[in-house]
Amino acid sequence: MSGKLFVIGFGPGSFEHITKRAREAIEESDIIIGYTTYVDLIRGLLTDQEIVSTGMTEEVTRAREAVRQAEAGKKVAVISSGDAGVYGMAGLVYEVLVEKGWTSAEGVEVEIVPGISAINSCGALLGAPIMHDACTISLSDHLTPWELIAKRIDAAGMADFVIALYNPRSGRRTRQIVEAQRILLQYRSPDTPVGIVKSAYREREHIVITTLAEMLNHDIGMLTTVIIGNSSTFVYDGKMITPRGYQRKYTLATDEQSLKPHQRLRVENEPWSLEAASQNAVEQAAPDATSSLVEPQVEKADTASLRATPQPKEETGTLTPFDWAAQALQAVNESRGIETDASLVSSSQSHRPVFVPEMIFECAVSPGVANKKFTPAQMMALAQAAGEKGELEYTPHHQIILRVPTSNPEEVTAPLRNLGLILTPVGDVLQVKACDFCDGEKKDAIPYAEEIHRKLGGQEMPKELKIGVNGCGMACYGAVQEDIGLVFRKGRFDLFLGAKTVGRTAHSGLPVAEGIEPEDIVPLIERIIDRYKREAFPNERFHKFFQRVGEIEGYVWREPAIPKIENAVCGD
Repeated sequence: MSGKLFVIGFGPGSFEHITKRAREAIEESDIIIGYTTYVDLIRGLLTDQEIVSTGMTEEVTRAREAVRQAEAGKKVAVISSGDAGVYGMAGLVYEVLVEKGWTSAEGVEVEIVPGISAINSCGALLGAPIMHDACTISLSDHLTPWELIAKRIDAAGMADFVIALYNPRSGRRTRQIVEAQRILLQYRSPDTPVGIVKSAYREREHIVITTLAEMLNHDIGMLTTVIIGNSSTFVYDGKMITPRGYQRKYTLATDEQSLKPHQRLRVENEPWSLEAASQNAVEQAAPDATSSLVEPQVEKADTASLRATPQPKEETGTLTPFDWAAQALQAVNESRGIETDASLVSSSQSHRPVFVPEMIFECAVSPGVANKKFTPAQMMALAQAAGEKGELEYTPHHQIILRVPTSNPEEVTAPLRNLGLILTPVGDVLQVKACDFCDGEKKDAIPYAEEIHRKLGGQEMPKELKIGVNGCGMACYGAVQEDIGLVFRKGRFDLFLGAKTVGRTAHSGLPVAEGIEPEDIVPLIERIIDRYKREAFPNERFHKFFQRVGEIEGYVWREPAIPKIENAVCGD
């Protein structure tokens, strides 16, 4: 009988988070091999299997026994909490097999069953701290020299990774978590959010959100995972949240805002921002800064002095020779009981650059609702606004998207507005698309298009929404292909709702009304938009909303005639 090795990650320990395949593999196995605590966590899934359980530091013994039993023809499950391939048993099992000359073609069958690792389970309990580049570092130096672990912590801190610390502290290993904090305080604000999760999804689950400076004041042990945010991580309503990117894009919300764009970027209006954290760190810093160097022989950490040590906001900098010299001098002076001039250490810290996220302002620019012609002066002003680092993107909607790195958009927008250009937000906003009304010759509908733009243009929507306006029955500008289409014909408006512009089921808007009086059209559109804003789901396009609710302002949805399209015979 041929044996088989299952290396199973059973997740955080709760039955509902164990995968279906993990359950099947456990049921299929003759022998269960694992750390005693892990066996106890899945005991409710066991039937009559033979159990081999050993202590914490006997991983190699367990791997060798599993291979021996599998080679004897047994089906063996080697279990790990979390994921077996993340500080679990998968690597050790393969190492034992390799030593024995195993090959997949001739040796026992091996199946690695993935599970939910602690970085994912604890991250879910904390909120969304792992939304950007992250790394896992085990603080256990049982199999890895501490000097190498310290280098990895330093590199992760310098690179501004979100960091998940596994095996942070045990009864005999108390120094490593203190050293990890010291290293990271060289690169991050003391106010950096830190999540501490003990026994995730188990009976004694305990969750704490604290700061990098205060993390050592809380219970941290072998059943704990510590997640340290990066320089953009913030806490909101008790949840750790890491933005998906460093480059912040912002746009105009409406022509009239309670906070102007430049005001929204002020520290007091973005308390979660890097600038706010840096300012708080400076305000809280003591004037008699001391070195954060701690001798590795010291068994008990002076955590109070570590927390009091002011640390600059450093996310991308490296230590210069001057930094090393200043810190070395301070360490020598401390050993001799001599006080070091604080200004020297402060000067060394000031050599390191401070990371500041790039602020990208973007908006849509057009020469007018009906006017489609940019003047040379307007084009030159746009080019000047973009400069060498900005960009100009032409769209099919007679607009140019301007993106420019700046934290002061008024310097960009004021010259453009002075030249008569219309600036509107980009993103999930309402956009009015009008034809040029035959270069202004068919001008009767222009005032209504402009009024709709003035009242509704740029408003935030559940999903981007376009209102198309054509000035005659030819509808050559494609108003009927927009979410809401208006065609001015014989002195009145025809209304089309719910066009779908892409996909195999694309269709024009449904013709729902003819001959709407001009004075009624703007209030009608306002009511339609108001209901869409109030009742649509997030990211729900207008045609899906219309189909779901079935009726808007008395206009009833009906399924458009969609021709059957055969699959193409060419292509992949």
